[in-house]
Amino acid sequence: MSDDKNRVYIFDTTMRDGEQSPGASMSLEEKLQISNLFDQIGVDIIEAGFPAASKGDFEAVSEISKILKTSIPCGLSRHIKKDIDACNEALKSAERFRIHTFISTSPLHMKHKLNKSSEEVLEAIKEHVTYARKFTDNVEWSCEDGTRTDIDFMCRTVELAIKCGAKTINIPDTVGYSVPSEFTKIIKHLINNVPNIDKAILSTHCHNDLGLAVANSLAGVVAGARQVECTINGIGERAGNAALEEIVMAMKTRNDLMPFHTNINTKLLSKASKLVSSATYPVQFNKAIVGKNAFAHEAGIHQDGMLKHRNTYEIMKPESVGVKQSSLVMGKHSGRHAFKEKLNDLGYTGVTDDIIQIAFGKFKVLADKKKHVYDEDIAALVDDSLIKEDNVIILKSLRVFAGTGEPQKADMTLEVYGEIKKATETGDGPVDAIFKCVKKLYPHEVKLQLYQVHAVTEGTDAQATVSVRIEENGKTTVGQAADTDTLVASANAYLNALNKMIIKRKKTAPEEYEQKKMKGI
Repeated sequence: MSDDKNRVYIFDTTMRDGEQSPGASMSLEEKLQISNLFDQIGVDIIEAGFPAASKGDFEAVSEISKILKTSIPCGLSRHIKKDIDACNEALKSAERFRIHTFISTSPLHMKHKLNKSSEEVLEAIKEHVTYARKFTDNVEWSCEDGTRTDIDFMCRTVELAIKCGAKTINIPDTVGYSVPSEFTKIIKHLINNVPNIDKAILSTHCHNDLGLAVANSLAGVVAGARQVECTINGIGERAGNAALEEIVMAMKTRNDLMPFHTNINTKLLSKASKLVSSATYPVQFNKAIVGKNAFAHEAGIHQDGMLKHRNTYEIMKPESVGVKQSSLVMGKHSGRHAFKEKLNDLGYTGVTDDIIQIAFGKFKVLADKKKHVYDEDIAALVDDSLIKEDNVIILKSLRVFAGTGEPQKADMTLEVYGEIKKATETGDGPVDAIFKCVKKLYPHEVKLQLYQVHAVTEGTDAQATVSVRIEENGKTTVGQAADTDTLVASANAYLNALNKMIIKRKKTAPEEYEQKKMKGI
């Protein structure tokens, strides 16, 4: 770790704590893609998972640890030796790695969760931090439910953990209970009362149950913490975690009050947000830093101010987080060359000519339908065109009959493993009829866990982005698609999720995959 006293280390737990958020389960392929981008962005430590939790988590931690060039991979463990062994086994391929071990220390948790006395917890800390230290000199220790822990007992636990070899001490606000003034006092008390505190870095890990995760994390940094545990888009259990992008940009924007710095390339924050969102669930429009409306101005007074001087209503430059300022630049008269240049501006470098041609065709159709085509529209078109070559189900045509007086009906044609199939089904609404058609043409037993629609841009002619989450035998996939026709987007989103599930079968259960392929399912 650096000797720079104002350097704040970013510990990302998107793929561990973030994935515990309902609907945020990610495939190995998605985790590897996200990890690669986090490595480029400059995340210092990537908590890749909880190796002892499942084979999938173990594999993810192992594979991620092999591809990181700069970031340090980390695995989480309870105060159980087999957990620590699993971390070591999963991370051993990495040149350097961290083991993050934790135990509850609040009276409530010790009594009702652990059924242990405070002395037994101290013995557990001594035993397991010492044990983890045998595998790496980079051990982090956390006192779960720290903000509801007796402060004098916390001092004893922290002193012991450092004595046993922990180099990072994390103070979690596990249930999002604390407020900034209180969190400040906790960090300062530890700094002033733990004799060996100078031998470790203090860290924050704040949840957002009261909407204070970022505020508490920054309060901790001001008080002396030099690591922040956070997630992209603030995803995580219940109300989520402190959002990485908000933490970083708050320190960068208000450096006059918080003279700290990170190693994060902020120009990649928007890209990271979109990547995590595509693997989990959409970001709310008014989300700070990365939300669709974060740099949008609609009110006449605001627009007038912006035209005169952008700083009147913008405290950050959109470009600083990877967002382009312009919103209306493309129309039906734009050519293919201009479209390709726009894709480069939006960060779609390396896209093949075939994908550009498909997206451009969709763009021309959309431009005829809409008065205004926004950057978000174009991004949605390209994302929707990036269909993997190994997709086995493709929508060829769809007709839907809806309204009052007659049952809703869908006529659908799919290409399944290269074979053209057609079906007609009725349902409780047009979407239900569409999904029944898919199930008839491609028999399957997946469970629909989520169906969500939101508009990419404003207006009645806006593109709709549909998100679908399905589950099969414990495996979960998320599909997304965009179209001005919500029903077409619904069909493609469901098929996207199914194709991802088929890919999961192929990788995790190849024999089952081949058997189903033989049957055309």
